[in-house]
Amino acid sequence: MPDDLTLLPQDGELPTNFSAALSERYLAYAMSTITARSLPDVRDGLKPVHRRLLWAMHQLRLDPSGGFKKCARIVGDVMGKYHPHGDASIYEAMVRLAQEFAARYTLVEGQGNFGNIDGDNAAAMRYTEARLTAVAQALLEGIEDNAVDFRATYDGEEQEPIVLPAAFPNLLANGANGIAVGMATSIPPHNAGELCAAALELIRNPAADIDALLRHVPGPDFPTGGILIEPPEAVREAYATGRGGFRLRARWEREALKNGTWQVVVTEIPYQVQKSRLIEQIAQLLEEKKLPLLADVRDESTDVVRIVLEPKTRTIEPAMLMETLFRATQLENRISLNMNVLDAERTPRVMGLGPVLRAWLDHRHVVLVRRSQHRLDAIARRLEILDGYLIVYLNLDEVIRIVREEDHPKPALIAAFELTDTQAEAILNMRLRALRKLEEMEIRREHKKLSTEQKALQGLLGSETKRWNRIAEEIEATRAKFGEDTEVGRRRTTLDAAPAAVVIDERAFVEREPITVILSEKGWIRALKGHVPPENEQKFKEGDRLRFMLHAQTTDRLCLFATNGKCFTIKADTLPRGRGDGQPVRLMVDLTNEDDVVTLFVWKDGVKHLLASTDGRGFIIKSEDLVAEKRTGKQVLVIEPGGEAACCIPAAGDSVAVIGENRKLLVFPLEQLPEMTRGRGVALQGYKDGGLADVKVFTASAGLTWKIGERVRLETDLTTWRGNRAGAGRQPPNGFPKSNRFGD
Repeated sequence: MPDDLTLLPQDGELPTNFSAALSERYLAYAMSTITARSLPDVRDGLKPVHRRLLWAMHQLRLDPSGGFKKCARIVGDVMGKYHPHGDASIYEAMVRLAQEFAARYTLVEGQGNFGNIDGDNAAAMRYTEARLTAVAQALLEGIEDNAVDFRATYDGEEQEPIVLPAAFPNLLANGANGIAVGMATSIPPHNAGELCAAALELIRNPAADIDALLRHVPGPDFPTGGILIEPPEAVREAYATGRGGFRLRARWEREALKNGTWQVVVTEIPYQVQKSRLIEQIAQLLEEKKLPLLADVRDESTDVVRIVLEPKTRTIEPAMLMETLFRATQLENRISLNMNVLDAERTPRVMGLGPVLRAWLDHRHVVLVRRSQHRLDAIARRLEILDGYLIVYLNLDEVIRIVREEDHPKPALIAAFELTDTQAEAILNMRLRALRKLEEMEIRREHKKLSTEQKALQGLLGSETKRWNRIAEEIEATRAKFGEDTEVGRRRTTLDAAPAAVVIDERAFVEREPITVILSEKGWIRALKGHVPPENEQKFKEGDRLRFMLHAQTTDRLCLFATNGKCFTIKADTLPRGRGDGQPVRLMVDLTNEDDVVTLFVWKDGVKHLLASTDGRGFIIKSEDLVAEKRTGKQVLVIEPGGEAACCIPAAGDSVAVIGENRKLLVFPLEQLPEMTRGRGVALQGYKDGGLADVKVFTASAGLTWKIGERVRLETDLTTWRGNRAGAGRQPPNGFPKSNRFGD
């Protein structure tokens, strides 16, 4: 049919499977993102955009001792020659390299508005100027000496370096962040002097383990300072594996005021936290009354951070005040570590501290060999020419005769004195003034100097020990220039022991008073003042009635267990008060209309509970495992399709009595139930038909009780019904309720 003919391949087209074509193109995109955009190179610690920025600025001769140029000019060169992406993204990358609060060692020195720690943006690129810093110059050192390979740019008109020589440990010193396709990297900044010391340790002892390196690199060093409180064992694990994280806290001090009052002054905030947003976060929590110890917050910062925190009363401990803020705000932050980088073969890898430093040292070794060979080749070329000059001085008259009389002096010179083509060309290009005696002495002095340098370089290339000694000298020079004894290299982030657990009892901030919690059948919850007697009549909406009534305190937490197997925690002081109907409990916790409340009780510490589902499975759980911090609750009992959670009762006793819908009673020891934090549990009783009707935990010596109306029945001889967990059970004693429930 004609419609089918249109689906046939046309001339020059090949049929292709759509799924295969899509996979191939997506893989190409993913690899491009990983290798050419998001992950830094382990050798110089730079992504392509940063490397191209530094190379373009080097080409523009924007050295630290030179002048500044407009950022628009720099961005234009980078975009037009090397980086075919948007100018905004290039300028943003450049700005970050110049921000002292973002980069531990800035690679770009900015002139103008380059943003601030409050999160304000930099001025437009047409207003700002920039040049390279000494650190960037160290990264580029030797790039003209064939230290690294170059490749063609995207349009083939220019050349760009694949990697920089990197005489500075930039990857760890400045860190990196990036999100690729299917992988990401997150490397916090470190102290360059400490990194150099660790690298020297690796040179002295190539088999140095992680503990030896951590004696020199105890942890990150952030440009904004702060206090690192991560435990040493966690730091070691992070650096050993290349994955982990670091807890960073703001630096604060207590400032005494008159009449015994005081305030807390925060002078350093965690890395990558915007000060203005931090102030807004604290102010909002203060307005929502979620910071009960704090009275006010003020920002008195200039170019130095100064955040003032006023306590509600002077009797509050400053450490307690700060602990509440650390838990609720970004005054404490966690910085992740994921050292996912491109190795020397451009392969993404997660590397630990040792392999990263070793990769940098190996790169420095390659750079040294290449620079030395480049210099050797240059010396050899110069010595060849100097040897030709010296032949001239020894045979000056004959050389002059050949030049004056021969029609083709070059081959004549080569034949007469066994010169090379390069030497003959150099002799013919000599100036007359070079024939004076003084010039001959200068040439002999240069020849001797270059011969000595040549011999030293040949010895260097012939001895690995000498090469590593030279690399150690270079690293020592870097350490002296940017290390701990310099202003830029002084450690800013101090290390402290992990803080002792400060128990903050939020109930201490709530006035303790008795209340009665009422939950209706239709899910309306409210609290009445005082402990109301159960016999008092309560009012409900039409068609509604009482389901649960609890006596509690405003400082208590209530535990709500639902048919979906989730536990929810409700603070008693947050319950609606008054004589009204209250509010739907589904607005306080994330409970759907399909789920119902199984039980509601006052949570107590140190209590164990028995959870069970309608299919007769259950387990024991500690009360602390029932607490849910979020309104979405915590899934503790996993429910099979078609089933529901049936009960959550205190596990106080030594025996379990379970009765099924088939009216079979089974009694077994409580110890046969496992203690778990989450799961389906184990079978309590076996059923052919139906499921669980009721379950009770009791003490065997006291006997099993159940209620019939207002009367309580007791059965002490339970031999007939005793068995093991998951048994079928037997008919209950005469007089057991027809509802199949124990009733208490």
